[in-house]
Amino acid sequence: QVQLVESGGGSVQAGGSLTLSCAASGYAFRVRTYCLGWFRQAPGKEREGVATRDFYGDTQYADSAKGRFTISKDNAKNTLYLQMNELKPEDTAMYYCAADWQYCGTGQDQYEWRHWGQGTQVTVSS
Repeated sequence: QVQLVESGGGSVQAGGSLTLSCAASGYAFRVRTYCLGWFRQAPGKEREGVATRDFYGDTQYADSAKGRFTISKDNAKNTLYLQMNELKPEDTAMYYCAADWQYCGTGQDQYEWRHWGQGTQVTVSS
């Protein structure tokens, strides 16, 4: 089993920065290679992928995140990060980290991802 615990959310003014963390644990996580990702869901909206780090360490970003967000992983700490700069009010959402050993897409494939954290709220005020 894999456990994911997010932290680092909070309230910030537009233009500010936040770094989200996702601590991963579990035997399966240590013996398999996982695709890791950050997703978000704003009230009344569909969940969307923000950034992913695939099985080879390559990263992809949603258009809305390109140039502002950076996904990274500290292998020694088994922790995934999302550095978010130049935050905008439209970035306000619940942010979730996720992991899967088979799927890595953020479209319809996101519903196949097996492991999810509980979420951390990010609120950006104008």
